[in-house]
Amino acid sequence: MNPAIKNVLGNTLDRLGEAIVAGRWPPGTSLPTEPALCVELGVSRTVVREAVKSLVAKGLLVTGPKLGTRVLVPEKWNWFDPEVTAWQTRAGLTREFLRDLHELRRVIEPAAARLAAERGEPHDFAAIEAAFAGMRDAIEHGGDYVKHDLAFHQGLLRACHNRMLVQMSKSIGTLLRTSFEISTTKPHGPAQSLPLHRALLDAVIARDPKRAERASQVLIDSAAEDIAQVLSSRRRLPSVVEPPALLEGRVRRRSPVAPVGRAHLNDKTEVR
Repeated sequence: MNPAIKNVLGNTLDRLGEAIVAGRWPPGTSLPTEPALCVELGVSRTVVREAVKSLVAKGLLVTGPKLGTRVLVPEKWNWFDPEVTAWQTRAGLTREFLRDLHELRRVIEPAAARLAAERGEPHDFAAIEAAFAGMRDAIEHGGDYVKHDLAFHQGLLRACHNRMLVQMSKSIGTLLRTSFEISTTKPHGPAQSLPLHRALLDAVIARDPKRAERASQVLIDSAAEDIAQVLSSRRRLPSVVEPPALLEGRVRRRSPVAPVGRAHLNDKTEVR
């Protein structure tokens, strides 16, 4: 596809997808006619049709000869699709969304930690150790904590050596990042969660499935508490459509002593 056309299609898809997620067209209602969308969006019928096809594939729309183009209920949307998650963050993260995300993690990750302890291989543990070292370095010296936090959790999923969980680690990456971005905005949150990550990793390396499972549950519940505190503070939330905010670090690279800094927020995403 021509790069220029691809860019127009991408922009059109984003505008329609975000509008649907934001509730401009509630579930069960029909989108405007194709000619009307062409005029509003300033694009050709071909671009509108391709965008609608993509939205159908993502579960946001359904089309039919006598049905038209209707919006489906959020339960049918593909929440493992990074674009759908990104549209939700732009539209405003809801408490229901964050609740569902916490419950998803509660179901998957403790079981994955148990399997990682049973099946993980030395190279898996080395990769998770490297991610942990990156998290610690970001806290001490500043940097991209969320990037390493995500690598830590995805490494655990890969250490299960279950093909479906490996694929899931890719699918839920954006969802996990959403959770990490929010919990990281709590002052001192990363530093306080680091020992919980260490406890989980130690249990996995020790091949203690029960301890690994419990450590994962404690870590996830702690993150949920951090998110709840961030929501209650009405602090603006980060967006997964922008690069992760960097930590200032406990020890600045050119200064021997400095307090732990919190992530800098400069986006406009808020919780509803």
